[in-house]
Amino acid sequence: MTATNTADVAIVGAGPSGLTAAAELAGNTGLKVIVLERESSPGGIPRHSDHPGYGIRDLKRFISGPTYARRLTAAALAAGATIMTDAMVTGWADESTLEVTSPAGREQLHARAIVLATGARERARPARLIPGDRAAGVYTTGQLQNLVHLKQRSVGQVAVVVGAELVSYSAVLTLKHAGCRTALMTSEYPSPESYAVFNLAARTPLMNVAVARRTRVTRIIGKPRVTGVEIEDIDTGGRRVVPCDTVVFTGDWIPDHELARAAGLDIDAGTRGPVVDTALRTSRPGVFAVGNLLHPVDTADIAALDGLHVAAQVRAHLGGERPVAPGVRIHAAHPLRWVAPNIMRPGDPAPARRRLLSWSDTLVRIPKVVARQGGTTVGRKTLPWPASPGRTFRIPSSILDHVDPLGGPVTIALDNAL
Repeated sequence: MTATNTADVAIVGAGPSGLTAAAELAGNTGLKVIVLERESSPGGIPRHSDHPGYGIRDLKRFISGPTYARRLTAAALAAGATIMTDAMVTGWADESTLEVTSPAGREQLHARAIVLATGARERARPARLIPGDRAAGVYTTGQLQNLVHLKQRSVGQVAVVVGAELVSYSAVLTLKHAGCRTALMTSEYPSPESYAVFNLAARTPLMNVAVARRTRVTRIIGKPRVTGVEIEDIDTGGRRVVPCDTVVFTGDWIPDHELARAAGLDIDAGTRGPVVDTALRTSRPGVFAVGNLLHPVDTADIAALDGLHVAAQVRAHLGGERPVAPGVRIHAAHPLRWVAPNIMRPGDPAPARRRLLSWSDTLVRIPKVVARQGGTTVGRKTLPWPASPGRTFRIPSSILDHVDPLGGPVTIALDNAL
């Protein structure tokens, strides 16, 4: 017989967004908050990212990933939340009841509100359809960091990192920690996707990494272990082999959306995560979604601030508040790949940090962002920060201030995209 447990709020995922939501919801509220985490320890990706750079926006600190994970975990526990580790949510018993499998057996958890904070993952080599030999020594950043920082295992001596975005530099630092030199980073774009400070750091003795731009990996070479990768110049078609014994595929994110799909939630074609409004409600009443499940992928502190934002919305739901209008759908136009949140309703709060989050497939250094509804321009902003591939593009949500709640869908575009 399957046991049944109850809670006011069930949170699926003990990463930054889930832990922050738990701390805010449990603290001095009397709410029973249970966090379900499939791994053996809470903290999410920061737990095995053993380098500084975490906690800047939410904790106003500059700390390592493991320290950040411990602080968020401690805050949730101190607030009175329960964290169940090694607890895999395998499905839905009904619209407000989760099916959970743990070392204690199978059980159901019924909650008045459910927050999905399952995060995102990098696409591994098979999903990227990279041909060649089936060789050992090929990882994603997450696999690499788990191996090095949690299991204290060694990797090879010379690596090629596929990608040049924020997480790519995290991979370089992890490789350096493991005693593995990064011979080359590759980027399919004309300029590396990360912030300029990281691109400059790549040329310093700290990293000393060359970046091959407009380049893609076309073949993995080596048996039983990698001995090299074949790379291609996208513009000329010229190919060469780079000797290495380790390859790390970075970025190319996809949300961990299986549980959302199993629930039958509306899914956004761009983010591939659940469709949410600015209160982070999904299409199922009482089910919310936060963090990198919605915007794959942003930094850990932004995900944590999503958790802070959703807590107030969950409390409002528990108090009986419900949406008062169907809402206006928000879409992105090329070169913007997606925009989140995806729905705005009159009377709802602004999104977290009063920002819409988006992703550009083209570098636009001074983007002119425009919001159009039914052929009419309802908002326009020229922003001083670039829209760049490989990192989240932030758009002030005030661009939607003049949207007609009855006027149909809104499209966010870049007027000056090439």
